[in-house]
Amino acid sequence: MNIRRSAAALAASAVLCAGAAPAALAAPASPAAPAPSASTPPVIPSGLYGKNDPTYDGVWRQSVALLAQHTVGVKPAKEAVAWLSGQQCANGGFASFRADAAAACDATAMYDTNATAMAVQALKALGGQDAAVKKSVDWLKSVQNEDGGWAFVPGSPSDANSTAVVVSALGVAGEQPAAVKSKAGKSAYEGLLVFQLGCSAQPPSDGGAFAYQPADGKLLPNADATAAATLAALGKGAVVAPAAKDTPAGPSNCPPAAEPEAAGQAGAGYLAEALKKGGDHLMAVTPGSDQPTPDTGNTVDAVIALAAAGHKQSAAGALEWLKGNSAEWAKGSPAALGTLVLAAHATGTDPKAFGGTDLVAALNATGPAPQAAGTAEPNGTKSNSDNDDKKADSDDQNIWWMIGAGAAAGAGIGILLSGRRKKNQL
Repeated sequence: MNIRRSAAALAASAVLCAGAAPAALAAPASPAAPAPSASTPPVIPSGLYGKNDPTYDGVWRQSVALLAQHTVGVKPAKEAVAWLSGQQCANGGFASFRADAAAACDATAMYDTNATAMAVQALKALGGQDAAVKKSVDWLKSVQNEDGGWAFVPGSPSDANSTAVVVSALGVAGEQPAAVKSKAGKSAYEGLLVFQLGCSAQPPSDGGAFAYQPADGKLLPNADATAAATLAALGKGAVVAPAAKDTPAGPSNCPPAAEPEAAGQAGAGYLAEALKKGGDHLMAVTPGSDQPTPDTGNTVDAVIALAAAGHKQSAAGALEWLKGNSAEWAKGSPAALGTLVLAAHATGTDPKAFGGTDLVAALNATGPAPQAAGTAEPNGTKSNSDNDDKKADSDDQNIWWMIGAGAAAGAGIGILLSGRRKKNQL
């Protein structure tokens, strides 16, 4: 749940081809503010957390940072909240990042369902943003695919990660995902559970896992998709309250069909077994290498998912591993630090003493200083989108970036994008 910039940048650089299948890509930089070259450092808005190029993850990392701060009782800086709310388009959707938020979102805007969904969670938690939250929820409903799911870019095939983060946001906003249905009558849960490997999984231990998207017609287990889908199926968002009691993770290989709670528990069971196999952390093969390496980002997500399922002991080993191995990975990254804060919160761990690191102080240091104690909470800075005109009407079905034919258009890019929040430390 952390970062996706390198995967999105790779996808955005692929050859365009009119006959290629749409892929879930992030927006290119606005024509008014081209992506910085290697010799031109990116201009970071004063209210934004993180110092690296925000083109592909600005809204996501800001939302995670603000949500984490709020969760541990830190009052976010007013300018940070204003920056996030100002990124919203008039129709309620968010792009990954808008360099010029004063300009209306026109037909070229590359909307990002993941960024929108995470912004919903952050704005809902902060309070005073009901109108903005409703706009975004309405927009998310408007771009639901016929199969009940969502794609990263509206109009593309559904994927488990995007569907999961949207389902979580809907629940946080007070919606009933089972009642959110597409024009074809498919519910949000139906759109999610279709990605889960069931009783016929081979090997059977893969049962309960979720795939990112089918690859050559097959569902292959994906830890990122499984962690996100487990949270969503359990009716949880990114903020998970510590469980009152601990229960062991159950078998994962045969989740009952069409039962979200059981599907979520099965996903948690798969993650618990995967952590055991990896020595208390998950492993992944990074692009350009044939050797698996520790997958810190997905390990954090797995801890949160297991905590949401009530399996504190199943997450304990991974939590200890993170305390000793996440510092360099998270250094300077508001999304990574924020996610670690959320993992600490979910497990009842002190985020200010996380393996010798004060995660809260480190997160606060990546952006504008939080408000001092006793300062009034931000009261819903008016979204810049309220000043946008009718030019911002959604043109959500336009897919402006497409991946070339062949493997780059299929599972390869899908797998990279499934780890989109983890590969850079921003």
